[in-house]
Amino acid sequence: MIKIQILAPHLTINQKPMSPTTQKALFLLEKCGDFAVKETEIYKPGPGELLIKVRATSLNPVDWKIQKYGFAIEDYPAILGTDTAGEVVELGEGVTGFKKGERIFSHVIFENKYASFQQYGLTWASAAARVPDNWTYDQVAGLPLALTTAYVGLYNTVPHGLGYTPPNSPANRGKYAGTPLIVLGGTSSVGQMVLQLAKISGFSPIITTASLKHTDFLKSLGATHVLDRNLPNETILSEVRKLTNGQKITKLYDSVSTASTQQLGLDILASDSDGQLLATLPAAVEVPKDKSIFTVWAGPRVEANIKLVEELYHDLITGFLEEGLIKARFYDFDLLLPQIDFLYSLTISRFCLRD
Repeated sequence: MIKIQILAPHLTINQKPMSPTTQKALFLLEKCGDFAVKETEIYKPGPGELLIKVRATSLNPVDWKIQKYGFAIEDYPAILGTDTAGEVVELGEGVTGFKKGERIFSHVIFENKYASFQQYGLTWASAAARVPDNWTYDQVAGLPLALTTAYVGLYNTVPHGLGYTPPNSPANRGKYAGTPLIVLGGTSSVGQMVLQLAKISGFSPIITTASLKHTDFLKSLGATHVLDRNLPNETILSEVRKLTNGQKITKLYDSVSTASTQQLGLDILASDSDGQLLATLPAAVEVPKDKSIFTVWAGPRVEANIKLVEELYHDLITGFLEEGLIKARFYDFDLLLPQIDFLYSLTISRFCLRD
């Protein structure tokens, strides 16, 4: 094994090493363009902000879709990535409750000084969560976008979400005992988070669709019943009616949101009940007049989301992780195939971004 030692410049007594002023970042150079690792500034945190040394981030479908389809970003070159985990290196004016060196994670935005595909980035102290001792950076970096999408979708007010009360106090945990919840696509990243949050909220039964090979795993997250996603719609609908004792289903979370799953969701929703389907993608089917499809937008700084997101990260999620109520994400590689080429390019870039 070859060991390489990097020697620091000679320092005189009482002289401190200079903090770096530049960093490496992975830039999308232009709309639908190529990625390249380039030098850029290290940002100064503003009031209420934290500067993080990024130790881990994650790849979400929106990242490769931005490169391929050219949406969501106006200013180039752009830094992508919204899931960040690392250590606090500097505190902005007025920040309390955090200290340098503390391990945190956060859901950030597609703006260069906040995005996560770089060595240093900013976040908001009001929306940062501490990393529990038994969690790694890699594990928590896989949570934010999926977690926020699930949380906002379940607990924000209509039409931003389904309007349920969040489990933000002992009285609100278990609030929905006896209320069924249908989650289409339980093994998706968002679906896994929805199942776990639904369990905290007490929904029962919690019914999800997936490949049956994942049944035990999904039940460990909170699902009470797993239906084969390949069954015909009418069979799934019949099973749902049996499992819910014929209760009217008026709200449903579709974490996959293809045309076929949206149609299934609409079929499950009771007629003449103002049924609401919460989707992660825009409506792709014709929607009857007595039903609605709402699309969740999980932007952490969207005005409708800020209060909910800040409460989730600043006050709740660390406790959920410590109690074992939220588990690290499982990846179904059948669902990851569209991302493989993009993932390979990011893997190569990750080595370039290391210190």
